[in-house]
Amino acid sequence: MRTATITVRVEEELRDRIEKISRATDRPISYLVKRALEQVIEQEEWQIGEIQRRIELADRPEARFISHEDIEAWLKSWGTRRERKPPK
Repeated sequence: MRTATITVRVEEELRDRIEKISRATDRPISYLVKRALEQVIEQEEWQIGEIQRRIELADRPEARFISHEDIEAWLKSWGTRRERKPPK
């Protein structure tokens, strides 16, 4: 697998924290940064994909929506004697 170099500026405090973890785990800083980037990118890709999927669902002609007011009233009822059923 081919690799590339990326240069990133970080605050000294963050650099110090990475170095501390590097020493404690006996792992190179490059390994830790690569793993952190992989995790963040994976999460962002998932989130973007879910947003796009939900937009596509919302754009369908048969899509149904619950009003903000109905959701708010339902949430405010939680834990009360008159707890409402979820809106449909």
